[in-house]
Amino acid sequence: MHISLRQYYDILIRYLRPQMPRFVLLSTLVIASIGLQIINPQIVRYFIDAVKTPAITAHMLMMAALLFIGVALVQQGVGVAAAYMGEYVAWVATNALREELATHCLRLDMHFHHERSPGELIERIEGDALEFATFFSTIVVRVAANLLLLLGIIIVVFYVHWKMGVAFAIFTVVTLVGLYLVRGIAVPYQKAHRDIVTEFFGFLEERLAGTEDIRSSGAVGFTLRRLFQLMTIILHRWRKSAMIGTCIRLLAGILLISGFGAVFVIGYMLFRQSAITVGEIIMMIFYTGMIAQPIRELTRQVESLQTIGATVERMSEVLSQSAAIVDGPGAGLPTGEPLALEFDHVTFAYREDKTVLHDVSFRVQPGHVLGLLGRTGSGKTTIARLVFRLYEVQQGAIRLGEADIRQATLEELRHRVAFVTQDVQLFQASVRDNITFFDASVPDERIMEVIEALELSDWFNGLPNGLDTRLQTGGRSLSAGEAQLLAFTRVFLRNPGLVILDEASSRLDPATEALVERAVDHLLKDRSAIVIAHRLGTLHRANEVLVLDEGRVLEYGDRQQLLADETSRFHELHKTGLEEVMV
Repeated sequence: MHISLRQYYDILIRYLRPQMPRFVLLSTLVIASIGLQIINPQIVRYFIDAVKTPAITAHMLMMAALLFIGVALVQQGVGVAAAYMGEYVAWVATNALREELATHCLRLDMHFHHERSPGELIERIEGDALEFATFFSTIVVRVAANLLLLLGIIIVVFYVHWKMGVAFAIFTVVTLVGLYLVRGIAVPYQKAHRDIVTEFFGFLEERLAGTEDIRSSGAVGFTLRRLFQLMTIILHRWRKSAMIGTCIRLLAGILLISGFGAVFVIGYMLFRQSAITVGEIIMMIFYTGMIAQPIRELTRQVESLQTIGATVERMSEVLSQSAAIVDGPGAGLPTGEPLALEFDHVTFAYREDKTVLHDVSFRVQPGHVLGLLGRTGSGKTTIARLVFRLYEVQQGAIRLGEADIRQATLEELRHRVAFVTQDVQLFQASVRDNITFFDASVPDERIMEVIEALELSDWFNGLPNGLDTRLQTGGRSLSAGEAQLLAFTRVFLRNPGLVILDEASSRLDPATEALVERAVDHLLKDRSAIVIAHRLGTLHRANEVLVLDEGRVLEYGDRQQLLADETSRFHELHKTGLEEVMV
């Protein structure tokens, strides 16, 4: 894939337009810096030629010297200001890029996330966005600045003597054309290098997450061997891309030396013909040195464009991914009341060759609780995922509050339905932030009302710093029961109409289990619910029971009637024990 200049331009405009005033200021500072660089050699020429002029006094020479120093100091100050503004503009733009990439990935289907590890996505979002920092802060403005500097030097040299101006112009054009022709040769190598780095981050994330299993199974050696293999591949691919960069620098060096030679030869010939003065020769030397700097910078920037080109390709691969689940127009789901849920002949498969749910039908009446039973892999969690439209059903329909969930917006759907899992996701932040999901608009008074409504005041009073208590990564500072209590407050705060509860009280001690049970009673009051049961004893709240077996409805009906029916599977489970319903 060849990256066109148009693509670079579109990216530039897209992310810099919101901060155009800052970009204009940055451009002004850079242009001012260029102007000051061009002025100082003129002062040097005046100083040297003035020494040979009888009418020039020592005071005038002193003023010229002070002017030279003053212009140099101002130029340095303008350069520092331009560097600061460039970094500021870059980080604002790259943060916007990070936000777009992260938002796009979060909106993609779960199939996309199952095919990629979290480490790979982190590298895609953070690593690729970081590469663009130089594009926004350095490359764009510096390329334009160096081109303007070259143009300014050529104009000034033309003014001094047209032959020298022609030499400078030919040298500049040949150099720029050469750099343009080689601008894309390293993109495939840079992309290959970035791809293996992404794979390395994915490997690292997976192995660090499984540290306990790796150590307990004696697989440390195998893990390190794969680590060394990946690092070796990274080294080889980096070496190839670095060699291409070296060739580009070598080309620029050859062109630069040729330019120096041409300038000195022409300058010597003109001096022998008395066509230029000593001061003008010194000025030419200054300009020759100055013209080398933008050439070197343009060379480095062309190398950076190789990396940017590879990054654009990778970024385009992610952004070109589209979600199969399309946001609905809005179903107007009622708030503040329990919602009905209906599965109408639903068939679903994660892969075409393996159907997970077969023609599943059931209905949860408003305010009722459905107990969901089944062995591991029977499809219980899949039902919860489908309600949230994390996946789309292949056949049948799911209705919430009498409306097809495909008509509801995803925000509306996920606000009116809540899912409490066994493994509660907690963040390294305060209890307040974990409860509100970092929504600063929720007042502490409202949070305390929820805690009191769930009868969790004793639990809350045990926290060392109340709502300001900071949790460790992954919630390691909380027990499993405390994590579930915190999850209940999250749900209660949203006031959903349907709650899906993956019951996990089998892992809790009796005291915590009693606290959780009371909280569940408050949570399910005046709400519809699906309780994925791990123990038959927790189904005392259920109005109906649904038993799944390999994705099919084995049994569905009123809990009391099924319990009284000696031929029912539910009755048989009560007689044989809980082992057959554990997930």
